[in-house]
Amino acid sequence: MPESIKKNLIEHIERSRKIYEKDRKNDIPGVQLPYAFERKSPNAGKEWAWFWVFPSSTLSIDPSIRVVRRHHLHESNLIKGIKKASIKAKIGKRVTVHTLRHSFATHLLEKGCDIRTIQDLLGHNDVNTTMIYTHVMSKNKLGIISPLD
Repeated sequence: MPESIKKNLIEHIERSRKIYEKDRKNDIPGVQLPYAFERKSPNAGKEWAWFWVFPSSTLSIDPSIRVVRRHHLHESNLIKGIKKASIKAKIGKRVTVHTLRHSFATHLLEKGCDIRTIQDLLGHNDVNTTMIYTHVMSKNKLGIISPLD
């Protein structure tokens, strides 16, 4: 984990913990777990270890069993947040979650990280999928460094 985000992530988890504690105090049903596991351990969803890292600020109806509970943030919130940040940063191109993933892999390659490690970090089953990112290796032969680095 990058040291630069550790403090912010710890603070975020502390805020999530407060939401979790409020839910426990108000006896809100815990998070939804896979059916077999929830049947085997019916109270596990109320344990802190299973709580969302990015919980929704509001409660909603679980459509599968019609119970009001807390869910995680919807992925559209992340998409909107990235778009808003890219506009604020005055990035002239479209930025998506996939753009960030692609940039992550590309920068690792540029810094000399081995392809197998990148494959593992990206969760690719086949190294050939990861090899797509090696196209950057033929560029930047002059070793130009970004001003942001």
